Amino acid sequence: MRFDLVAGTTLAAYAVPSSIAYAQLAGMPVATGLYCYLFAGLAYALFGTSRQLAVGPTSALALTLATTLGVIAVGDPARYAALASTTALLVGLVALGAWMMRWGAIVHFISETVLTGFKIGAGAVIAASQLPPLLGLTGGGHNFAEVIAHVARNLQSVHPASLALGLIALALLVVGQVWRPRWPVPLLIVILAIAFMHLPAAGALGIAKVGAIPHGMPALAMPEFDWQDLDSLLPLALACFLIAFNEASAAARLLAARHDYRIDPDRELLALGGANIAIAFGHGFPSGGGLSQSLVNDQAGARTPLALVVCSGWMAVVLLYLTGLFAQLPQPLLAALVLASVQSMFKFDELRQLLRVNKPEFVIAMVTIAAVLTMGILRGVLVAAVFSLAMLIRGLAQPECVLLGRLPGNRHFGSIARYPEAKRIPGYLIFRANAALLYFNADTVKDRICALADQAPEPVRCVIVDMSFSTDIDLSTARMLADTARSFRDAGADFRLAEAHWRVRALLDAEKLSPLLGDLSRSYSIEDLVDGVA
Repeated sequence: MRFDLVAGTTLAAYAVPSSIAYAQLAGMPVATGLYCYLFAGLAYALFGTSRQLAVGPTSALALTLATTLGVIAVGDPARYAALASTTALLVGLVALGAWMMRWGAIVHFISETVLTGFKIGAGAVIAASQLPPLLGLTGGGHNFAEVIAHVARNLQSVHPASLALGLIALALLVVGQVWRPRWPVPLLIVILAIAFMHLPAAGALGIAKVGAIPHGMPALAMPEFDWQDLDSLLPLALACFLIAFNEASAAARLLAARHDYRIDPDRELLALGGANIAIAFGHGFPSGGGLSQSLVNDQAGARTPLALVVCSGWMAVVLLYLTGLFAQLPQPLLAALVLASVQSMFKFDELRQLLRVNKPEFVIAMVTIAAVLTMGILRGVLVAAVFSLAMLIRGLAQPECVLLGRLPGNRHFGSIARYPEAKRIPGYLIFRANAALLYFNADTVKDRICALADQAPEPVRCVIVDMSFSTDIDLSTARMLADTARSFRDAGADFRLAEAHWRVRALLDAEKLSPLLGDLSRSYSIEDLVDGVA
């Protein structure tokens, strides 16, 4: 318990200033960041399976919320806050639905490549959004280009004292992360900044401050919303869910591997759902498990989720007794906190690795970065996910198709293109598609089989299709196999299936295709068919 007490206290020291910064980034009242940590930690401790994951606001979720709700709320702060809490409720319900469907293992349809591009693009957008407060400028913009243009137009209005304080804080944060990762460096800098802002001379500098933070615990209540808002909020909630779950899963897997235990992806869905529903009733905004706060928790010695309960307890203490202290927080310091936290998002080494190893995936990552920068985080990540799926489907729709020959000295068969020593068997066309056969590639595979038969150096007496890549097939594929078998039967050739899984054979048998495809009661190897066993 003593390890978790220390870790929870250290995590709270990091979370108080960072949650205030993320709440501002999300366009929410600063106290709501504390609400998120207060309720999310308690809920995750009940349901989660990671021992070190820390759940609370993250920069990606905060900016996704800000760039979308600003258009819907149309300048009404109360409506904005209500919509944000409603979005958290929807994220929780989506996560619970995914848990009920046991989708923990398949929900990651946003690939690691897309996440690499997303993190770099989102990191650039988040960093740009913090330039105005760091420079002491008012206003900004809703996307990367608008913010950069706003800063460029107003460079002559930069506030020197704000910039100096922000840069000093940023330098101390970066140095502290490197030299003293176990220390609560953000809290120490916050204390120093608050002490500085209380000096008589600091008041004359005109540095913007956070201002009053509501005192006391939030009253639990269902978020107020209009049913018509759900059309706009549901896509936002889905994007927040995907970002939160992927971000939390990546951090949880990393920490589980470090400490040699396993996490349950389905239980993580339940925990994410419970955390966001609790946050919604506590007037917070969508949250998830972030890597930076989780590493703080881990490095401080967390052994169990009890550390999150301790952190939640400290959030309650701050809300009840210490909000007056944090009202003096300078805005440039909050910008520095966000900038220090997003530096880990710039995974340029992963981009270089993709360029070296897999150029198509490098293109996907670059498209993701461009989409996030030009279209915003919400639309950018959705476009990137669709693009990634399209590339995957394109690869499956045009699978590699190979001729197989017998390898000398053994009973195995291999690709003739890959193994030149593999020998064709006269009169046999032995074929394999190196992908599962599905309705959208069935015709392509059929055309390839027929083309290879036409190119054969001698008449084909038997076509053998290796089905080892297909653990299941659909009705369209079954009928394609039947049509192909009829074509070869009319030409005087047999058509047989090798290495057919039982689900495949069951469907083909239900279609009464045994007369065309041969015995479907068991699976035959290629050698069985060549040697006449079947």
